[in-house]
Amino acid sequence: MDKILDFIKENKLIKQGEIIGVACSGGRDSMALLHFLNEKKSELDCQVIAINIDHCIRENSMADSAFVMDYCKENGIKAYTFKVDAIKISRDEKLSVEAGARKARYNTFEALIKKGLVDKIALAHHMYDQAETVLLNLLRGCGLTGVRGMEPVRNNIYIRPMLQVTREEIMEYIDEYSIPYVDDETNEDINYSRNYIRQVIMPTIRKKFRSVDKNLVNFASICAEDDDYINSQIDMGGVVKVGDVTRLPMYYFSYNSAIVSRVIRKVLAYYAPQDIESRHISIIYDFAKQGKNGDSIDLPFGIKVHKEYEYLTIAPIKKKIEIDSQEFKKGKTYIEGFGLIRIVSSKVFNEVKPHQHVIDADKVPENAVWRFKEDKDVFTPFGSETSKKLKDYLADKKIPQRLRNNIPVLAVDNTIYIVADIEISDMLKVDENSTNLYKINYEKDII
Repeated sequence: MDKILDFIKENKLIKQGEIIGVACSGGRDSMALLHFLNEKKSELDCQVIAINIDHCIRENSMADSAFVMDYCKENGIKAYTFKVDAIKISRDEKLSVEAGARKARYNTFEALIKKGLVDKIALAHHMYDQAETVLLNLLRGCGLTGVRGMEPVRNNIYIRPMLQVTREEIMEYIDEYSIPYVDDETNEDINYSRNYIRQVIMPTIRKKFRSVDKNLVNFASICAEDDDYINSQIDMGGVVKVGDVTRLPMYYFSYNSAIVSRVIRKVLAYYAPQDIESRHISIIYDFAKQGKNGDSIDLPFGIKVHKEYEYLTIAPIKKKIEIDSQEFKKGKTYIEGFGLIRIVSSKVFNEVKPHQHVIDADKVPENAVWRFKEDKDVFTPFGSETSKKLKDYLADKKIPQRLRNNIPVLAVDNTIYIVADIEISDMLKVDENSTNLYKINYEKDII
């Protein structure tokens, strides 16, 4: 186990003065890691804290949490314990129980990081876990990026000090220091994919190929080197990400498929870093090549992919928003699904700024209201004497179909006077007789 210290230093996993939160379930591996880091904290010049998360999947999970907290109390280790409903999260977000538990777990870790309670999270994955991960990702069709396995450090937050340690070495350490631990009976349930790999496939392979774990880990290392080189050739400069919406220029799909697949993977990692498979990459690639403008497809991560003129846009699936009409008035008006509209009076007409309209306030009908578009709406664009259907105008302006239902319009019946942040009607234009002006500024939530 002393090789862990060399591994930590070689990969710069822990910096001086950092607070290390050890993810501790009470099982053999996490208890060994907690004990080791606590014993070496002076040498590493760090603080060690235990973090226990009860996923509420098993009946006796509360007892395991109590075991961890009692151990920490007896050994003077500061500890936090949390309870999450992994089954409910899985059901609500249509995930497997494994994926739901992982999401709940990492949400908790990230909350601790944001609050400054810990600097890094230490995870107890060892060499056999790495080998199982590589094989599982191969079977899931994750491609080269997936089979590179787990990194010693991810996002400069999650560290895995025991990746070079075998299960046998961990057991020797447990026995040497008489470290107590609990067994999780769900580890025997082969309905879980990882348990099936661990309990059925790997033991069978080891009977024939004794060095399978080491060989799989070495294979992952080779894949990581190749993948790093290919990734170094990727330019993500054309990708636009604002909030939870990502836009990928269509010209990317003229590149070599090895590059394109990695660009797509990097984009999908914003939404589902742990669950990306090669089939998801292929679905998006084929859609970009064959889909028509305005088409969209749904992916399992709660996201939708849209083909929008020069871009492929990835955004969370959102329900259509219905709003009551809102009166046109000075001050602030917030439109859900769009953003904030600010209206102020002005006597002077200056240059119109981006995301701003300037209109003749006296020309606005008293009964004009903000609402979303309707099928029979008509619009006379600024500078035109001819009206057209609003839907045709939006198509001519190349406004993505994804956004059209959430753009407020100022309307009287089916006559449109303003299309928010896009255009005003010629009926509201400022002329030489205009003395009462409104400046309308838009602060959008969407792109």
